[in-house]
Amino acid sequence: MGDFTKIEKEFNSIVTPKIQQAAKNPTFTIAPAQMQNEINNILRRESTLFRFQKMKDVCEITKRNLICYVSPWLQRPTGEPALSINDNDMNGFMNAISGLDCKKGLDLLLHTPGGGVTATESIVKYLREKFHNDIRVIVPHMAMSAGTMIACASKQIIMGKESSLGPIDPQYMGVPAQGVVLEFSRAMKETIQSPDKSLIWREIIQQYRPTFVGECENAIALAKDLATNWLTTCMFKNAKNKENKAHSVISELLDHSASKFHDRHYDYEACKKLGLNVIRLERDQNLQDKVLSLYH
Repeated sequence: MGDFTKIEKEFNSIVTPKIQQAAKNPTFTIAPAQMQNEINNILRRESTLFRFQKMKDVCEITKRNLICYVSPWLQRPTGEPALSINDNDMNGFMNAISGLDCKKGLDLLLHTPGGGVTATESIVKYLREKFHNDIRVIVPHMAMSAGTMIACASKQIIMGKESSLGPIDPQYMGVPAQGVVLEFSRAMKETIQSPDKSLIWREIIQQYRPTFVGECENAIALAKDLATNWLTTCMFKNAKNKENKAHSVISELLDHSASKFHDRHYDYEACKKLGLNVIRLERDQNLQDKVLSLYH
């Protein structure tokens, strides 16, 4: 199994001799800053080559195109917009697809906390048009919120024992939209029942700018419409009662009272129970090893 420790050792075995060879350059003895620059160049170059080789290993098994969309949000401070799905990502997808034979379909290796609904809509529309809905999503770890929406836009989701999807609770301006709407409804209810609580709730609600709650409601409605449409036009396209099936899945994933938390995890068994077309990554041990090696 290609876990992180083994992958790190493998990479070090490649770069260490090259760094040692570079260190023999007599110029670097009197110019340590140049030596550090050379080390950085070696690391950047070799890490890119190493990553591409791991991608090739996966493609040799699947015979399909592969794009990796992997956010380092678990290793970085939360709240950085660039770590979530945003409009800038379209440039990356366009660059990645340039020159590919789209007739081979696409495997999208996806690891993301989610992000903007409209950015997600643009990316999904672009990918489905380029690959004619022949898209599989591989989730090596987590695809949350808008990442789950992308998974629902595919024809099949590949998940391992450690993989998770999340509730489709769209974010608006970096805040879970359903949480805002439910909090506002609770404030209204408690204020009517106990007017003395109005001062407490006022301190919270006044942090919302005008129309903010309504915009959160619109984000929820858009996410529901998009995800339902994507399921009925691809994953459930040939299913009986596909509209009812899609509605059932999305109602569960969008129901904040059912999921309880914005970052709740739905593993393979939970996704299977929901009715999503998921398959086990473990059923092909060779593919599992290559996918996890690439991810790590």
